Amino acid sequence: MLHCYVHIPFCRTRCPYCDFFLVTRDDLQDRFFSALREETLARSDELAGRTIRSVHFGGGTPSLAPAGRLGEWLETLAGRAVLPADAEITLEANPEDLSPGSLRDLASLGVSRLSIGVQSFLPLKLASLGRAHDASDALRATRAALETFGNVSLDLICGAEGETPGSWVKDLELAAGTGAPHVSVYMLTLEKNTLLEREVRKGRCELPGEEAVAGMYTAACELLGERGFLHYEVSNFSRPGFFSRYNLGCWHRESYLGFGPSAHSFVRRNGQELRSANVRSLIRYMGAPRSAVEQSERLSPEEQRNERLFLSLRLSSGLDRNFLLRHHEDRDAVLAGLDRFRREGLLEEAEGVVRVTEKGFLFADMIAEEFCFSSQKRGADDACGSGVARLADKH
Repeated sequence: MLHCYVHIPFCRTRCPYCDFFLVTRDDLQDRFFSALREETLARSDELAGRTIRSVHFGGGTPSLAPAGRLGEWLETLAGRAVLPADAEITLEANPEDLSPGSLRDLASLGVSRLSIGVQSFLPLKLASLGRAHDASDALRATRAALETFGNVSLDLICGAEGETPGSWVKDLELAAGTGAPHVSVYMLTLEKNTLLEREVRKGRCELPGEEAVAGMYTAACELLGERGFLHYEVSNFSRPGFFSRYNLGCWHRESYLGFGPSAHSFVRRNGQELRSANVRSLIRYMGAPRSAVEQSERLSPEEQRNERLFLSLRLSSGLDRNFLLRHHEDRDAVLAGLDRFRREGLLEEAEGVVRVTEKGFLFADMIAEEFCFSSQKRGADDACGSGVARLADKH
């Protein structure tokens, strides 16, 4: 069983808050897709005989790519691995790229799930986020996608400039009212060297405080729960039967291969766990796609345990209590920590499984750090690795 991530790095413009790897030159698309095919062929040994459980086209803006090019890559993949008809194939899309025709083209390729970056349904908020689409585009695209794909996810951001608790609840109500069965909620963060970070640093933009944003997150948990969504991961809410198969695979630490510039891979093989990252340059990637991996490492037993700890506590399915007690060097500290977090209403235990509560989701990484398998406490990004941290924070 294997998952695949494909990084399509093209965007029309860079959003002011975004620090993902991307380029704004679509004249390089033909060269890129040729290189992507070459990388995939070069990794045939990693694919041979493997059944692909999910494919995730991320970016960048995959909906900018010609459907035919995406189809050619899927054919290349199917020629090297087993790509069953029921594989989950997700494509990230911007609302302005979706039309009835483009949606039909994607469906004909085998795409089965759309993740739409609406970010908001409110005009002023979309403007503050620097988005190219307007509120009517967001609603139109969502409705059209739902007519073609039953499986649609909406991305929402909270904590934008000028956002209030009331306007955020309105955004949530609009999202839930579309009928989309999956919603991802991300708290806006200031990433270094982004336009938004510079504007805030220079006093030209003021964002809501941490307490206000935490309140918005709590409101999302409450409202979406009331509307029948299951809160199955810190940032993700789904109606029954619509959990993201790809994301769950990564959070459960199943093997996945990343293709394209900046893509990460995680492979479990012969009792070992290997993590790698492709070169973070489109020009270098296209120049040598058969040797795209720039960094690789073998995870130590301690690193493996820390990844399992941090990722499991982000999930509603939780973590085996005995795993903590069996592997931790300070059993008494673990028991004391579990007791303290239970009394604070952040953790609960049932049938030998430790889970964060609804209140505890907001503090999942902090809780995990308390139980880190190391004398030197580390944050979630360090413990989980950049490839998984990207998923945890926003893929």
